[in-house]
Order: sequence, then C-alpha cells, then structure tokens
Amino acid sequence: MPSNAPTIADLFAGATRSAVHLEMRDHYGVAAEADDFREWLDTGHLDTDPASPDWAPWVDLVSQAVARGVSVRRARIVSEPVTDYIRYEHASTSVNLHAGEDVRWLPRRNASALALPGNDFWLFDGQVVRWGFFSGNGASVGHEVSTDEASTRLCAEAFEAVWALATPHDRYKIR
Repeated sequence: MPSNAPTIADLFAGATRSAVHLEMRDHYGVAAEADDFREWLDTGHLDTDPASPDWAPWVDLVSQAVARGVSVRRARIVSEPVTDYIRYEHASTSVNLHAGEDVRWLPRRNASALALPGNDFWLFDGQVVRWGFFSGNGASVGHEVSTDEASTRLCAEAFEAVWALATPHDRYKIR
C-alpha cells in the first residue's frame, strides 16, 4: 500500500453519508485477534465489552461517524454450515451493533447470481473504495484505496444486491 494512502480512520473521518463493508471470506487470520479467537475456541469466552482495549478504538470510530449522520452497514457472505471463525464473528457482532453498525448475513448459496468483486471492501460515500487483500489462510496482506468510477460503481451495486437478499443479524441463525 502506498505510504500516502489514507487509513481506515482517515476514510471514516472523511465520510459524510455512508460507509459499507462487504466481507466474503469464511475465515480471517487477522493476527490482532488470533489470541481472542483461540481463547473463544478453547473456553467459549469472548470479549464483547465495547469499552475493552481491543474494541474501544473501533467502537469510537464507528460511533463518531454515526453521530455525524453516516450510515454504517456491514454484510457478510458465508458458507453454510458456517466455519468456527464465522461462529466467532457472529458471537461478537453485538459490539458492531452497539457501535452503530447495521449488520446482515447472506448464505453463499443465495449469492450465486450476484456480480461480486474479487475482494472484500469498504466503500465510503459511494466514491472511495478500500480493498482488503488476504492470503490463502486469511492473513491480511494489505489494502489499496481507489476512486476509480467503475470500481466504486461495482462495489456499490454489489453491496446493495447483497444487502437486499441478506438477513438482519438478529434474525440470522447460525447453521
């Protein structure tokens, strides 16, 4: 990623209308949450305290955007039966909701007819896309920011198509 590329915090700070996130992987190997995920697998304990050191920066970022009138939505396309990682995400989504995000889930089998980008993304105000790149085992390998019209249009249309078919978090039952 170029050194002058805006951070996720910068992109949230600049958003005035919307921030949407599409997640399409069944497992993420994010180093920062590896210990938490392993503890959850071993003990069932999960940090869902929005004020905890792990969650507070995200909660603050999203809450501030929402307070400014920015709509923050997240959609997750998942294979069923779900992986342990998706179970873990589902169990911690209460914190995303607390921060002000609206979250929906779409079983992958219901996404077959949708045109989707090849990578996860955040889209800010329909104009700036932040691609997320991951290795085969789910480790983050970087991000790229683009304002290319074709890319932002693809992301906006894909997200809205997923959103229309997806189930709100409080009604989605893990299978």
